[in-house]
Amino acid sequence: MGYDEIASGASAGASAVSGIISLAISILYIIAMWKLFEKAGEEGWKALIPFYNAYTLVKIAYGNGIMFLLLLIPVVNFVFIFIYMINLAKAFGKSSGFGIGLVFLAPIFMMILGFGSDQYIGPKGEPVAQQEYAPPVNNVYPPQDNFPQN
Repeated sequence: MGYDEIASGASAGASAVSGIISLAISILYIIAMWKLFEKAGEEGWKALIPFYNAYTLVKIAYGNGIMFLLLLIPVVNFVFIFIYMINLAKAFGKSSGFGIGLVFLAPIFMMILGFGSDQYIGPKGEPVAQQEYAPPVNNVYPPQDNFPQN
């Protein structure tokens, strides 16, 4: 057995191990994204669909998913990804540093957000305003049991 056969066998083995590790990290990333979507009030299955999962993450971070289109523009996408991940971190009450971690070590930081105890606050970390009470149509209120009837 020559050097070439040994080298090619070692290369194939390393490649298989690398593939298995990549697959495991990808599966954990999808599960973490599923949990993150559920925390934000979205359906978890959206994590499985390419592009739609990015749209949903932008929607969670900004409240409107249309900014997702900025990820499709060359050069702009590099700048936008930093801003978008920082806003995603803030939507869960995390710091800007955590957002930078989401950019460079996305699987690890996404697992922290998905499996951690952090709660969704709202887009850009601003709590969603409560709806004001609106009186019934034509100002007709239903009778209350605790008020005497005439």
